[in-house]
Amino acid sequence: MGRRQESWIKESSFYKVIDNEKRIIRCEICERKCVLNEGAYGICRNHANIEGRLYNIAYGILSAIETRPIEIKPLFHYWPNSTALTFSGYGCNFFCPWCQNFHLSQEKPRPYFMRYVPPEELVNTAIKGRSHGLCASFNEPTIHAEYILSVAELAKENNLYFTLVTNGYMSIKALEKFLNAGVNGYSMDIKGCPETYKRHLRANPEVVFRNARYILENEGHVEMVFLIVTGANDSEECIKWVLERHLDTLGEDVPLHINRYYPAYKYHEPPTSYEKLLFAYNYARDIGIKYVYVGNIPEEEYQDTKCPKCGKVLIKRRRARVIYWALDDRKKCPRCGTKVPVYGEFVGYN
Repeated sequence: MGRRQESWIKESSFYKVIDNEKRIIRCEICERKCVLNEGAYGICRNHANIEGRLYNIAYGILSAIETRPIEIKPLFHYWPNSTALTFSGYGCNFFCPWCQNFHLSQEKPRPYFMRYVPPEELVNTAIKGRSHGLCASFNEPTIHAEYILSVAELAKENNLYFTLVTNGYMSIKALEKFLNAGVNGYSMDIKGCPETYKRHLRANPEVVFRNARYILENEGHVEMVFLIVTGANDSEECIKWVLERHLDTLGEDVPLHINRYYPAYKYHEPPTSYEKLLFAYNYARDIGIKYVYVGNIPEEEYQDTKCPKCGKVLIKRRRARVIYWALDDRKKCPRCGTKVPVYGEFVGYN
């Protein structure tokens, strides 16, 4: 593999040299920390060792670009009712057998046959489409770290917010760079308890909670998403571990989205039972998590924000849009004065 000059090949700063003579390096973008011999690819298939240096070999190779409501990410407490130009690449550092976007996340990037989009073009598309921000989603955005940082710089210059929908398995080094670049909104998956990660992902959920905590401590916004998958993470013990860890690590104010799984990709167990979803919802509320939502079900009232003190409905959402907003100018409940954590501003009805 030789070094080329194509626009989609960009040297990364996220690596360390392990053996200079043998040209062995370690990628430090995510917690996989792949050790790569010369010519080898990382597990994400987006980075490679070329002549003893780490290169992103799919920089700006995008699989989708579309404007979507922020609530669909899901992000309910971040720039409510705004829209984000949402984009994705190919590949992932996880291999979830139930992945809904497997046609993107499990696809190897092939730059000569796929679309290259310069950062300037992407940001200009957001501006022309009157999007309020940008969002990297569908596949794992962390593996496109170099492109994310380039886009984030332009987004900040144009007063556009930037969010990630992520599995949360990035390194602290990468996360620090994201936050400094203005990537301040995170919809972060927690895929289960330690047994779930060990059995299906060969990973560690403590890394996800560590990163979510780091974001909060550095003035970013986090909402956690717990997809309850039949037979993988739906035991009472596993559900309780996730919810209790959420409360202990992130606190009572961080929103939690409990979502229903449907069969996809290589996983064909039945959809999550309502019994499991409601058990998780009620247990989360009982232990003190204030903002708990249930998604991927027809009953949309589980997506409303209620005052944790007096119970008044403060934000009502239907079809991923805000249709009712009762918070006052200080983001407080007009009945009892309880402040509700909302990052950014309600953009109004549209």
